[in-house]
Amino acid sequence: MTGAWVLHVDLDQFLAAVEVLRHPELAGLPLIVGGRGDPTERAVVSTASYEAREFGVRSGMPLKTAVRKCPQAVLLPVDAPVYLAASEQVMATLRALDGAVVEVLGWDEAFVGIETDDPQTFARRIQADVLAATSLHCSVGVGDTKVRAKIATDFGKPQGVFRLTRDNWFEVMGDRPTDAIWGIGPRIKSRLADLGLDTVRDLATADEPALVAEFGPTMGPHFGRLGRGESSANVDDTPWVPRAHGRETTYQQNLTDPDEIAAAMRALADQVVEDIRREDRPCMRVHLKVRFAPFFTFTRIRKLPEHTFDAGIISATALELLSRLEDDRPIRLLGVRAEMVPPEGGYN
Repeated sequence: MTGAWVLHVDLDQFLAAVEVLRHPELAGLPLIVGGRGDPTERAVVSTASYEAREFGVRSGMPLKTAVRKCPQAVLLPVDAPVYLAASEQVMATLRALDGAVVEVLGWDEAFVGIETDDPQTFARRIQADVLAATSLHCSVGVGDTKVRAKIATDFGKPQGVFRLTRDNWFEVMGDRPTDAIWGIGPRIKSRLADLGLDTVRDLATADEPALVAEFGPTMGPHFGRLGRGESSANVDDTPWVPRAHGRETTYQQNLTDPDEIAAAMRALADQVVEDIRREDRPCMRVHLKVRFAPFFTFTRIRKLPEHTFDAGIISATALELLSRLEDDRPIRLLGVRAEMVPPEGGYN
């Protein structure tokens, strides 16, 4: 009997794999892609090849740390236009599959909705078509919900297919920690542990009133459903509409001078306004992100009295949010994000 399935397609070591296609001599070497490829600068790892991961290098790790762990690694700068072009080719390949509905999640991953009686065979076809079109490998998670499909992918990596459904959910996931679930991070894991909920099975069978008391009437039941692998199975190919545009910069030298900070904030606001003007949707809320040295990060939000495209107003609002923190430590990162008015008809 034909059924509806969710497949999660995830390109293996995407940025590193694209770089190997450009530079075949790097195949088999530990490869790190991040920043401008200079470990003396403040930047983080965007992707590490599997060979580099064997040394403990992970995405999000400072480049300096990554090089200490794997000094023989080849470092390359991030080349976004090249990766975007490769991603678009992959997504076009997925959309060309008969009956497939494709929901793009990012450069290197997408959900594919399909009605079939043999989802594993369809997953293998996806892998073959992507490889033929792009020379890139991918892993595919097969699920009856988005959450299960997304989690299944990790069990199939690299270049594999794994199926995770209601039938084998507890067999595969029951004894794993709660942060093994897509959507539960370290902070929520810690709060769940305070309730005595350490495993996926604990969460799945938790008393719902206790979850509501801790997380509220919306998120409490939501986390309980995640514990059972329950989520939407609807794959939506409607083009994504952004709610906001933001820019941030990690400075190679900490900012300490007020005029220097104001100039940096204005530069970020100018960039953000260019982005929101392309959307033709003005800013209604300003989000500030600041990271004080050595590594203390804060975020603040303010709703504007009037919608605006004025970079001066946006930067002044961000500076006021910064001043209210009453923190004079040196600044290593600033970010400004403009939340736009919704499009006509609202969001998807």
